Amino acid sequence: MRTALVYHEDMTAAQLLWEDPECEIERPERLTAALERLRQWGLEQRCLQLAAREASEAELGLVHSPEYVSLLRGTQTLSTRELQALSGQYDAVYFHPSTFHCARLAVGAALQLVDAVLTGAVHNGLALVRPPGHHSQRAAANGFCVFNNVAIAAKYAKQRHGLHRILIVDWDVHHGQGIQYIFEDDPSVLYFSWHRYEHGHFWPYLRESDADAVGQGQGRGFTVNLPWNQVGMGNADYVAAFLHVLLPVAFEFDPELVLISAGFDSAIGDPEGQMRATPECFSHLTQLLQVLAGGRVCAVLEGGYHLESLSQSVCMVVKALLGDPALPLSGPMEPHHSALESIQSVRAAQAPHWKSLQQQGSTPILNPSTYSLERRASPVSPGGPKFKAAEAQASAALSSLLDQLHLNPTLPVRTAVALTALDAALVLPADVLRQEGSAPQEETRAWARVHKALAQDKALTALGRVLHLLNGILDGQVSSGIAATPEPAAAPTLDVVIRHSLSHGARRLLCVAVGQLDRPADLADDGRNLWLNIRGKEAAAPSMFQVSVPLPGTTGGFVSCVLALVLPLAYGFQPDLVLVALGPAHGLQAPQAALLASLLRGPAGGRVLVLLEQESTSQLAGILARVLQGEAPPGLGPFSMASPEDTQALIYLRGQLEAEWKMLQVAGEAGGARPRLNTGSGGSSSPQ
Repeated sequence: MRTALVYHEDMTAAQLLWEDPECEIERPERLTAALERLRQWGLEQRCLQLAAREASEAELGLVHSPEYVSLLRGTQTLSTRELQALSGQYDAVYFHPSTFHCARLAVGAALQLVDAVLTGAVHNGLALVRPPGHHSQRAAANGFCVFNNVAIAAKYAKQRHGLHRILIVDWDVHHGQGIQYIFEDDPSVLYFSWHRYEHGHFWPYLRESDADAVGQGQGRGFTVNLPWNQVGMGNADYVAAFLHVLLPVAFEFDPELVLISAGFDSAIGDPEGQMRATPECFSHLTQLLQVLAGGRVCAVLEGGYHLESLSQSVCMVVKALLGDPALPLSGPMEPHHSALESIQSVRAAQAPHWKSLQQQGSTPILNPSTYSLERRASPVSPGGPKFKAAEAQASAALSSLLDQLHLNPTLPVRTAVALTALDAALVLPADVLRQEGSAPQEETRAWARVHKALAQDKALTALGRVLHLLNGILDGQVSSGIAATPEPAAAPTLDVVIRHSLSHGARRLLCVAVGQLDRPADLADDGRNLWLNIRGKEAAAPSMFQVSVPLPGTTGGFVSCVLALVLPLAYGFQPDLVLVALGPAHGLQAPQAALLASLLRGPAGGRVLVLLEQESTSQLAGILARVLQGEAPPGLGPFSMASPEDTQALIYLRGQLEAEWKMLQVAGEAGGARPRLNTGSGGSSSPQ
């Protein structure tokens, strides 16, 4: 099995024994609701199920002081009154006679997951735990957290498994200051946190939660804080933060392991976060992280207090870990102005430390967020008016997600291949369908009449296979596929595939053409087709739906092209089908092609068709089949900075396109508005 699920029912034992409106939201039902939903959706059964073990006191000592561990051990025999008195010495914490046991199980679950992933028993996994951990410090409980589960897991991975570079991604809505303090001078751990901040007016009210807190000493640049200064951040804001801040830095860092502090109080409906990201967004975020570290991703539950939102978000993460395509994101993909200001601020603060941020154009240095100790945000208690409003807001979105799951069930065939010359040497994963069928001859010949190059027997046979596979994707029988075409027929076949898709149900088609492939001359520029050519002669954007960029010549340049141009356009366009065409002289190495295909699974809900030349290697076809199945792409190799020419091409295209494609923006608008591009005949200024 590719995914582990680590859990122990004893972690539901600890509960609040006295009245405390601030702490009552951290309750055992958080785990039981999530586990029940995993079972309802058939996800628990697809995972390797591991019973959590208790962490040893030596393992706790990787982060925590002996005195603190001893203090927590002593809580097992305290009376309720004594537990309440001790809890009052900490900020937003409650103790129970079972707390020490539960907290050791939470740490042990994270360590078991790390062991399972790093020994190769599984590819990835989720530790479903409580109490959470990311606020806990060396000698202090804090914010419901007792032991710092993820920080101990990172220390353990370094000590036990000899790792040298670990990425921690904290998407909980609260700043994980405990993790930051533990690793702020350690360059072997890159810590990224986004969090509700509101210029210092939201818990934990810390100056060091702002963007200009970047670490200490040798660890400068290895703490990345992205403060949200308004509530209501949604899917577009979260994806933009990944594309324009986290992932550029992460690729340059090149982690050997990714740990996720997976808090879902950043999801819609949660009374703590008051954000609007829907559960399926966390599936996309997980998929984006799976292209790092060879797919070695360990998610550990942190916060999340709206039970329905929490349980659905947990399921979305597990589905992504299992390799299932993510549901398409709902709502307009336009980041909030406040989110862009935060992204701009953190990019400016981090640019001195990361080449990947330096090479994407100059970013003005912003002043740190205005900070004050005034506490404006008060806790939201279940039953209060704010909680009821959040419940109402969430119910519609979460009900919509259930409808989407009903309308878009997991398909029995995730990936199919329709290849000819490569068949003999091609080794495919066992669950990839090797397709032998062909479209009806009349249909194939009708399309072939448009191009003389398709009249030849070899090209006609290949076209029939391509159309059969394409029909399977459009009809919902197959999620994704790979097909081969003879070299002289590559461009005509691409033309037929585009027209066939648009005339047979595809509302919005994204075509990423790599190599010497021209956009069909008479294709309507009506907003239904977004054409992106990589390896174009020059950077150009004749309209918002026609974009050309030269193929970058370095690893860093290619990553920047994908993260700063391809994916923002793809997520902004919201296609229901992605076509990746590797044409003549495409110039991509196999790891680059695999990364491109893997990342493009997200925007269209996994509906991706890759067209290869029959002269391509069977190795390339095999790698592409595996990434379309949800496996991690191979690494790109050492990071090398983009050339000045490639950097300027991206800056130019961003300047031309970002007024129409908001996902390209990395800063709040300043000064006069840029000239608007041609939006295409019959098209609007933004895709519908």
